[in-house]
Amino acid sequence: MSFDQHSAGSPLSAAIAQRDSQTLDMVRRALRKRDVLLAYQPIVKSADASVVAFYEGLIRVLDDTGRIIPAKEFIETVEPREEGRMIDCLAVELGIESLIQEPRLRLSINMSPRSIGHPPWELALERGLFRDPTVGERLIIEITESSALLMPDLVADFMARMQRRGISFALDDFGAGYTAFRHFRDFYFDIVKIDTSFARHIDVDSDNQVLMQALVSIAQQFDMFTVAEGVEAIEEAEYLAEAGIDCLQGYLFGVPAVAKPWELGRGPVQRSHFG
Repeated sequence: MSFDQHSAGSPLSAAIAQRDSQTLDMVRRALRKRDVLLAYQPIVKSADASVVAFYEGLIRVLDDTGRIIPAKEFIETVEPREEGRMIDCLAVELGIESLIQEPRLRLSINMSPRSIGHPPWELALERGLFRDPTVGERLIIEITESSALLMPDLVADFMARMQRRGISFALDDFGAGYTAFRHFRDFYFDIVKIDTSFARHIDVDSDNQVLMQALVSIAQQFDMFTVAEGVEAIEEAEYLAEAGIDCLQGYLFGVPAVAKPWELGRGPVQRSHFG
């Protein structure tokens, strides 16, 4: 018996398959009932952390008991499937609804390149733009570096079409995996979000300091607005501001919350100078 055959029938493989099946069933039930919502996390200006540049809308589903389940618990299972396209559609619908409700809001949502050209997704976007022409200039679409590089031509064409509608694009998790810098000449991202791993302990980690400076230099060369993800300590925030990072995101400034900040009396956003 080969190793692959043995692995395919191993108890671990069976357990993983069962877990994925249960996850998929849970997401399908949530989608049928539209038990899907966004959690909002602020991205603040590094020069003044009291100023929110924009929010990221992170998709959540409710399980059978009403618990809020974050995307990290299900997205890898559903992303290649039709359920992944449905998740993206609901994310853009919910995001646009928030943008229409709060005209001062600027919001980013995540999208899989697999949803490019998916008619329901583009229809949801077109409906939102028809209802409020300012939606496009306040919407940011986040695409991970790894997924963008899987289909660079398709992503570049899609971005060009959407940017003509006023929509901005953020390259998410920059530096997390294999980075092909040559693609930046084709993509024209407006924002680059530098992966959490580079911000961690950056005030004392000389390796991260060197890497962060290199990533900032690359972003500046391509005229991209920079966001450091995963900031959890004031010392990290201070170092990143000095290093030239434009904005900061992390638990230091706010955890993702399903309550809408503008309904809680918090300032929704001050317009930033990108896009």
